[in-house]
Amino acid sequence: MRKRLVSVMMCTVMATMLFAGCGGNSSKSTTADNVQGTEQTGGSDELTTDEITLKVWESSGQTEEFIKQAGEAFTKLHPNITIEYENVEVGDANTQIALDGPGGVGADVFATPSNTIGGLVAGGHILPLDNEDDVKGQVAASCEAAVTYDGKIYGYPVSDETYALFYNKDLVKEVPTTWEEMEKFCKDFNSAGKYGVIWNVADAYYSPIFTGKNGNKLFGPDGTDAKNTYMATEEAIQGMEYFQSFRQYLDVPSTDLADNAVCLAAFTEGSAAMYITGPWNVASCEEAGLNFGVTALPALPGEDHPAASFSGARTMQVSAYTEYPKEAQAFAKFLISDEMQQLRFELTGAIPSVDIDVDSEYIKGFQEQLQYAYPTPSIKEVDNFWDPMKSACANIWDGANVADEMKSCDQAILAQ
Repeated sequence: MRKRLVSVMMCTVMATMLFAGCGGNSSKSTTADNVQGTEQTGGSDELTTDEITLKVWESSGQTEEFIKQAGEAFTKLHPNITIEYENVEVGDANTQIALDGPGGVGADVFATPSNTIGGLVAGGHILPLDNEDDVKGQVAASCEAAVTYDGKIYGYPVSDETYALFYNKDLVKEVPTTWEEMEKFCKDFNSAGKYGVIWNVADAYYSPIFTGKNGNKLFGPDGTDAKNTYMATEEAIQGMEYFQSFRQYLDVPSTDLADNAVCLAAFTEGSAAMYITGPWNVASCEEAGLNFGVTALPALPGEDHPAASFSGARTMQVSAYTEYPKEAQAFAKFLISDEMQQLRFELTGAIPSVDIDVDSEYIKGFQEQLQYAYPTPSIKEVDNFWDPMKSACANIWDGANVADEMKSCDQAILAQ
């Protein structure tokens, strides 16, 4: 995640925090002074009084800065507990904990996508919450669903996530609400090197836009049917046939669209009027000085609501190998407090997992899309989905037989 422009509201909040602390201290050093009470950290009477250190894995960049500032704030509430940041990228933590955890050198708390929960539970690498009320009813429904696995809650969701439709306000006067309208816009807008819309067509992450036709979902309605991917259903095939037909409006080979930097550059430079992507690209669009908006995805032909998308939650998981499970849970819980969620938004621009006011017109678009998103399944079999579906998307876009590709994808996922 990249740093966003700080809103007037957030500046006011942080200024208030600054003056509430000791004179001369920065907002970094006064954050903890404004987190009142022990209920936000699990209750100090439950925690050890020994001097301990909790190791926390997170990605580099602004999420690193967030953990460091949150760690300082937590230590002000609990002076005997030191938070030690260690860089392990969010996409690598689920495999790294399996290697380092048993040896006693892993993290006590680590960030991971919610769709890795099934594999982590199966491997015995994470702990369920001691008190599910820490999360139930406290976070967005999409986040709560994302961290619920086999009837239990694992981890604290620190941000909500999905993708949506970015549009250049200087080029798009009337935003398409259906894919038919998108087709018409492309016919009028497209010319040499210019396209009405762009996205990474070979990324399986975006496949629900089309495979989600008529409510079809990966691994079934609840995302838990490990014996059926639902990627070879009539609905999925029809959706992917439409996906393939759209090649005439974005006549670029899948390999040339597979680099997200290429898609982003096309949008920020005005070569593409619209871009399907997520909140991680808002900062780049702002930095480019682009006059843009974010809204829900267009509806598929024959449907009257935005197309589906995957949703997920970045979660802070408590390692099953930690020597300090209560303290680790207390810190993870601390990260979903209102104050820490405000700080995270200021630093990273991520969609808060809790209901707090943030001054961002872009987040409203993602929140609208989240109403039509479904959580990326967290059963361990989802790990087998990404590569076969990526291959199917690329091949279909480049002209392969849709039904054959989807059936092969289905078989490849279930065979692993």
